[in-house]
Amino acid sequence: MATSKENGSKGTNTGSAQKTGQPAKRGFAAMDQNQQREIASKGGQAAHQKGTAHEFDSEEARRAGQKGGEAVSRNRAHMADIGRKGGESRQSAQRAAAAALADKGNRQGKDN
Repeated sequence: MATSKENGSKGTNTGSAQKTGQPAKRGFAAMDQNQQREIASKGGQAAHQKGTAHEFDSEEARRAGQKGGEAVSRNRAHMADIGRKGGESRQSAQRAAAAALADKGNRQGKDN
C-alpha cells in the first residue's frame, strides 16, 4: 500500500480538514482573534516608531472617499434603492409633521 510520502503529499492536513475539503489553517490564520490583534498592534506600533507607517492627510482621505463614492454610484439599482428610502423617509416625516399640526389645531379648537 502506498504511503502519503510515496504519493507526493506531505500529509499535513488534519482529518477534519480532509472531510471538509478545506486546507488546515496554519500560522496567523490558526490563531485566535485576540492573538492576531495583539500581533497586528505590535506591527503597527513598530511601524510608527520606525517612521514607515502610512498616515492619511486630509486631501488623501478626501480622494479615497471620492473614489469609493464613485464605485458605489456605478450600481444604479443600489442608488435607486437609496433614493427610494430617502424619499420614503422624508415623506413619512412630512406626514408626521402635518398630523402633529392638525392634531394641535384640533386641540386648540376644542379648548375654546
